[in-house]
Amino acid sequence: MAKVATSDPWPPLPGEFEVGNPEDCVAVATCGSHMSDFPLGAGAALTGPCKTENIGIEKLVANIISNPNIRFLIITGMEVKGHITGQAINAFHKGGIDADGRIIGAVGAIPFIQNLDADAIARFQEQIVECVDLIDTEDEGKISAAIKACVAKDPGALDVEPMLVKLEEGGGEEEIEGFRPMAAEVATVRARIKEIETVTIATGNMNKFAAGVYAAKIEGIMIGLTITLILLGLVVMAEGALSFLVGGA
Repeated sequence: MAKVATSDPWPPLPGEFEVGNPEDCVAVATCGSHMSDFPLGAGAALTGPCKTENIGIEKLVANIISNPNIRFLIITGMEVKGHITGQAINAFHKGGIDADGRIIGAVGAIPFIQNLDADAIARFQEQIVECVDLIDTEDEGKISAAIKACVAKDPGALDVEPMLVKLEEGGGEEEIEGFRPMAAEVATVRARIKEIETVTIATGNMNKFAAGVYAAKIEGIMIGLTITLILLGLVVMAEGALSFLVGGA
């Protein structure tokens, strides 16, 4: 099967990844997990985390389309809370972006793409013939087996020149110009706060109900006691009147 030259250097963008044989046909994105470089031994050209649903995906795509030999992308590792990066990668490959730059179908906090034009997106979608979904999997055996399955059906390099993408300077893994992604911890804390507010409201309503029941009980007791005293008074008065009548007779 035909192989072609990659960009020089390759990969062109730095990141937290390991590089293997550039002629291999598989890239592995481990989302929020930091794993060893075992995928390289199974036949991957590139492996490493992809933590954010914006700059992270842009870097991943840029490093893939600069090497036409890569035809498969395995998405694995633990999903990143708040960013939901793995799902965003799948959605990006399937549907691209809308007119506002938002990844169609992505559910993460800030899934906006700013540094990939229509040609780069189309190249990624054409070059990657399959995204293998192993999200939330860290099992080395399963991941290695998936890599080998992709290698077995390698169609060869896409017959194109490597495409280079330049990200805006200052763009970091956790940031995108004009937007600041919601950190996973912030999303979790906000969810917990909402749960606490819900429980607090429910507890307050229960306390109000209990207070109402208690007040009704006290009111009932007082009314019953008053009626009892009145009846007792009437009985005493009746006995007194009866004694007076009997004595007068």
